[in-house]
Amino acid sequence: MIISAGRLGANMPRLRKNKKKTLILAAMALSSTVVISGCSADEEGSGDKTPTASVSRDGKEEGQKGSQAPPEAEENLAEVTSSSVTLTVTSAQRDSAGFLTVSGTVRNDTDGLWTGGDWLGDERELRRNGGSVAGASLIDKSAKKKYLVLRDTGGRCLCTKFEGGVKSGDSAEWFAQFPAPPGEVAEVDFQVGNMPPASIKLS
Repeated sequence: MIISAGRLGANMPRLRKNKKKTLILAAMALSSTVVISGCSADEEGSGDKTPTASVSRDGKEEGQKGSQAPPEAEENLAEVTSSSVTLTVTSAQRDSAGFLTVSGTVRNDTDGLWTGGDWLGDERELRRNGGSVAGASLIDKSAKKKYLVLRDTGGRCLCTKFEGGVKSGDSAEWFAQFPAPPGEVAEVDFQVGNMPPASIKLS
């Protein structure tokens, strides 16, 4: 198709206008692309780096795993030593029945067998208990009262009997039940055999 010079000249303003419009549209499209790409980059690069807690199967929230301090060892209420035998009191608890149970361990550091014979007590009624904690007592110094180990009608104590004794270097657990002192009494002395008195707090 042949276009005359006059017709071409007449159409030049329209061509320039269309070209300008095309350039504007192209520039707008390009800037939109840049804006969209920038948003995508921001969304991808702005991830939250803060660690979040997870939820366990039982519904409890779990934080980051870290080193945890080991549980503290239970403190002994008292510890006394005599003639290479060590008495440790670990618990002294009242109960709803009006009893107080004292318990702990005894360690034999002598060269021979320890039978607990001197822990039996001097009462004739207690002789059938053999080596045991039957001769133990609690002393409430403030009220000047002494509590003896509970026993049944046959004279058998509510306490540990050291059947066969404790070998050299070994330890054994023991317990003894007493009538519970009044609730306001918070501390008493535990005494048995030739061991020094052991001051214990009641719970």
